[in-house]
Formats: sequence, C-alpha cells, structure tokens
Amino acid sequence: MIFAPLNFLKKSHYNSLGMKDNKGLQSLSDIFTNRQSKKPPAYQWQELALKIIKELGVPAFKRNSVFKVCKENNQIIIERALNETKELAQKERWKYFFKVLADK
Repeated sequence: MIFAPLNFLKKSHYNSLGMKDNKGLQSLSDIFTNRQSKKPPAYQWQELALKIIKELGVPAFKRNSVFKVCKENNQIIIERALNETKELAQKERWKYFFKVLADK
C-alpha cells in the first residue's frame, strides 16, 4: 500500500481532521463584514402569507398555496379566514384555513 503525504494537515489553519479551523470573530469589524441581511417582503400580501405560515404551522409543501391565496384574494377576506381558523380549528389548522377560503 502506498500512502500519499498529508501535507495539508501540517498547516496551522487546519485542524487534525483536515478541516479549516473556525476561529470565530477576530475583531469588531468582522461583525459588520460577515453580516447577512434578510430582504423584507416586497408586497404586503407576502408579509401576510408569512404571518399565516408562521401562525398556522403550514407545512413546506403547502406554503406556495398560502402565497397564492394571499396574492389573489383581498386582505380582509384572508384575515377573516385566519381569525375564524384560530377560533374554531383544533388540529391541522392550515387545512381548515383552506376550507374556509374555499367556501368564500
């Protein structure tokens, strides 16, 4: 068996497993240079959809449907359906939310 030399392990910025060491923040300027910012929703209906997804625990495969109904329907109708869902639904509230919207 022939083994290749592991020269990369001898470098000081690699740990014993050959992975780069995470030294964390070295200075205060690292906080500002490594900052990741989230873009706010561009439209009000997107913000409403995110609120519904969070409050009702909508699963990943139905999230696009929430955005679609929020875009296509009036905000008042969506908020009424959300309030009715919160008051009446016990389990799987997101399913009840879609049933309420289908009736209106």
